[in-house]
Amino acid sequence: MFRELSKLPISKNLQRLFLLRNIAIAVQALALTIMYWSIDIVIPWGEMIVVIVLLVLVNFLTWIRLHQKWPVTNIEFFLQLLVDVVALSCLLYFSGGSTNPFISLYLLPLTITAAVLPWRYTWVMAIITIACYSVLLFIYIPLPHNHENHLIEFALHVSGMWLAFVLSTVIIAWFVVLMSSSIRDRDRDLAKAREQALRNEQIIALGTLAAGAAHELGTPLSTMAVIAGELQKDYAQDTEFQNNVRILKDQIGHCKQTLTHLLAKAGHARTEQGSELPVDEFLNQILDKWKLIRPSVEFTYHSGGVQPIPKIMENQLLSQSILNLLNNAADASSKCVDIKSSWTTQILHFEIVDDGEGLSAEAMERAGEAFFSSKKPGQQGFGIGLFLANANIERFGGSVRLFNLEQGGACTQVILPLIATRS
Repeated sequence: MFRELSKLPISKNLQRLFLLRNIAIAVQALALTIMYWSIDIVIPWGEMIVVIVLLVLVNFLTWIRLHQKWPVTNIEFFLQLLVDVVALSCLLYFSGGSTNPFISLYLLPLTITAAVLPWRYTWVMAIITIACYSVLLFIYIPLPHNHENHLIEFALHVSGMWLAFVLSTVIIAWFVVLMSSSIRDRDRDLAKAREQALRNEQIIALGTLAAGAAHELGTPLSTMAVIAGELQKDYAQDTEFQNNVRILKDQIGHCKQTLTHLLAKAGHARTEQGSELPVDEFLNQILDKWKLIRPSVEFTYHSGGVQPIPKIMENQLLSQSILNLLNNAADASSKCVDIKSSWTTQILHFEIVDDGEGLSAEAMERAGEAFFSSKKPGQQGFGIGLFLANANIERFGGSVRLFNLEQGGACTQVILPLIATRS
């Protein structure tokens, strides 16, 4: 039943309210029937029946609404509860007002509001129910009972009921709101913990695959290095060919060095074990390595910050993460990549700006997910570079943010903590 909306908590709560209202309507109809046939009492039967019929009509419309696809909002759920408050107020008005023992049913919509909706709605509902109760102290159609002999005692009794209701309303609103807030905070923490555990599992899986790939790639790279050396000897007189082979050997040497570092540092690269390096030297090393990897990419670099220059923890994972972000910008850029860095005594701000087409709506939403790539077919991209970069930078206490620029292109903003230099 209501399969389309069953995934949303607020929609489930509206379903429960619909069922609860059905029970309330049945109980109200049964109570009126018993009173009419077994108790000799005169009350506005017709008006009360009209109220119940209108409540049935509202619940029928709610049933139709639950079959629609649009989501249930907080304000809609609150208005549904207000309908029940109005219906209860009308029934109480025609049956003794504040002297009716069912006046305490005002606590039911208040409790539901406090458990389901944000605290603002809870206090609004508390004010409304207290106001309705207070009005029914003075304006109502009395039940045909004779309290003339105990008028003062009965008035004190009704006043005590009102005071007890006000105190109960305030306590419920305050306590349940705090309890609901605590539960929501716990759910958010659990969701973050589950997300972090899933990310760690993905990182471990990728690390295992990377170690296996490093072992398997070692032999082909060695073979390529030998062949490149032989070609260099065979065509010693061809200058252009020699330059191309030299570039090829440099690239092969870089790949072998990267694999060596990967295997040497796998499994024991931790934040606390790296050496400290001035942040400008750390970034220059990364850019020098990037120029070797992507010699055809044009870029500009501007840096500046406080003196003396603070230090950063030098770590292979952190360096590789920034290299991944630079490679993504180079792939997206059409002409030039603009790189900027600035630092304070505690924070490094590092920005990579490309002049590409910018991020699509899907890329903005899913950026950083494992195995999601926004690159076009035919381009290299496995969707793990940004995921690993984001995970590693967050592990070092930093953050990565991607956004489009008004003038076109996209900006990758990295924030990392620094180690202040002692004077």
